[in-house]
Amino acid sequence: MSPRRKQFDPAVALDSAMELFWAQGYEATSVADLVGAMGINRFSLYDTFGDKHELYLAACRRYEELIVERLQMFENAPSGLAAIRGFFDLMAKSAGTDAGRRGCLLVNSAVEKGIHDEAIGAWCRQAGGRMEDALRAALTRAADAGELREGADPRELAAFITTLIQGLVVSIKAGAGTAHVRSVARTALSVLTVT
Repeated sequence: MSPRRKQFDPAVALDSAMELFWAQGYEATSVADLVGAMGINRFSLYDTFGDKHELYLAACRRYEELIVERLQMFENAPSGLAAIRGFFDLMAKSAGTDAGRRGCLLVNSAVEKGIHDEAIGAWCRQAGGRMEDALRAALTRAADAGELREGADPRELAAFITTLIQGLVVSIKAGAGTAHVRSVARTALSVLTVT
């Protein structure tokens, strides 16, 4: 007997789980919530993805793929500094929107589970490291083009900007508006630049 084919698309189901975890968090999302959102039964969930924790990690890895896609903007921007300005601009536009209020799954995971859950904490560090690496590459480009202040260290500045972005994500989720985000971004850029 050949195994039965799945009656659903695992990639679509995983995206649905990711969206639900992103909106509600790990603890507030029940298995019943997940099977409802994913359009599958409990057996299919456990058979395909494992338990809730394994599904959450799979959703986090899927989210990391989206992060990597978003980070292409750093490589495609006309300059390193333009890439960073563009990222802050996207954050400012998200303030006050539903997307802004749900935050970032990476930051949400770090706050909710990263301290107490070794696997999720490891993922948070890995995904955060990819963000920091992309920022460092953009800042290195900016330094090579003479866009940064003299003596600026792209590695230190990447750590600074990564931490600032994470804090802004939390502020936006808590209700910070566009004007606040733009003000913080202006201050950050003044730290980076020559003028």
